[in-house]
Amino acid sequence: AAADAATLAEPPRVEIAGDWAVRILPGTFDVAGNKVAVAKAVELRVEPAVLVRVRDEKHDSLPLFNQAAAPWAMGVKLRSLATTETTAADMLVPESLALKSGPGDAPRYTAGKDYAFEPRWATAGRLPEGIPEGAPVWIDYDCGWGRLDAIVVARDGAVTLRPGVPHNATPLPPAVAPDRERTLARVWVPGRTARLTPENLYPIVEERYTEPPRDGPPPASKVLPRTWAKLHSGEPLHVLAWGDSVTAGGEASDVAHRYQNRFVALLGECFPKAKIRLTTAGWGGRNTDSFLAEPPGAEFNFDRAVIEPRPDLIVMEFVNDAWMTPPVVEEKYSYLLRRFQAIGAEWLILTPHFVRPDWMGAPSARVEADPRPYVEGLRKFAAAHGVALADAALRWGHLLKEGIPYVTLLSNSINHPDDRGHELFAQALIALFR
Repeated sequence: AAADAATLAEPPRVEIAGDWAVRILPGTFDVAGNKVAVAKAVELRVEPAVLVRVRDEKHDSLPLFNQAAAPWAMGVKLRSLATTETTAADMLVPESLALKSGPGDAPRYTAGKDYAFEPRWATAGRLPEGIPEGAPVWIDYDCGWGRLDAIVVARDGAVTLRPGVPHNATPLPPAVAPDRERTLARVWVPGRTARLTPENLYPIVEERYTEPPRDGPPPASKVLPRTWAKLHSGEPLHVLAWGDSVTAGGEASDVAHRYQNRFVALLGECFPKAKIRLTTAGWGGRNTDSFLAEPPGAEFNFDRAVIEPRPDLIVMEFVNDAWMTPPVVEEKYSYLLRRFQAIGAEWLILTPHFVRPDWMGAPSARVEADPRPYVEGLRKFAAAHGVALADAALRWGHLLKEGIPYVTLLSNSINHPDDRGHELFAQALIALFR
């Protein structure tokens, strides 16, 4: 990384100075091309975690509590904790929850008798002998929202803490004026945080991801030669994006921000003569085995959805394949490779984005090296078979060095990236062509 662009002249040193205080230690930092010295340690107060108090949230009726459903779908979602598809886990203060027959001081229903609720995922439903079907319910509760604050140094050497805007899933860091300010570190304050620990500190070591240096032409010219040739010649190129709910669009704000659409747009910028047609075969909640198990003629049958369109280039994303070990990847993906080779299609595999830490086998959100055996398997498979690999997982891991908790890019608080996450995929893909 270039020292004047991506890497701070001197990585900031930040430490905990109290339950709700942080300290920036002395150092020299580059601010808009100027060397700025912070001569003395600066202690900054951090506001405690945001507690949202909700009173009289009206629901026209409650569904029956469904113990067999996913926890975020067992009942009605508490609105202040509802994400794009699910709910924000561990943000509800369970003892604050009260379901009432009316607003204000109306009589309260009894948990376990009239209704049941899922305390981690903030869903509630009526019980058969409890709240009547179709009866409106008013709900009181407290919950936490996350916030991403910034420690900012100005050109005059002043160091301040700038609070971010709270959100239940994807809080954004506050903006800075790049002509006179620089963010040194961020402080991640998840909802319901009791006090700050080193886990909350995200010093910025590198401001952006940079590709490792390489010799020779772009990798795509070697591993995707037919695609490369068509991009240069202007011959029609059919790109098929194959994957799960992320490929189906979750949770991009619109079609243009889906990773595959961004990738094709970037290809168009790099290759002005290119004539690219993009199609998508994305099936939410499924994996490669699901496509292979579908009967002939079904919408997501592998042959119908992937083989019969006879694409020139298949771009594949399957975070739902992350259960696979390297030997399983070798076995199952070797079959896919043979099928693609039989129709003359080239294959470009994406390593997956990061998901909830506990779903990745990670002890916390401070993850740089992807711990999933599946990712190791993809890297080994691609290297062994000469298959193109866009290693997006490296970019997700690099967010730690950029001072960004990766979980703040998950719109559903579990496993669906927002526009920023889709852009990480797109940049990993286009890097093979530059």
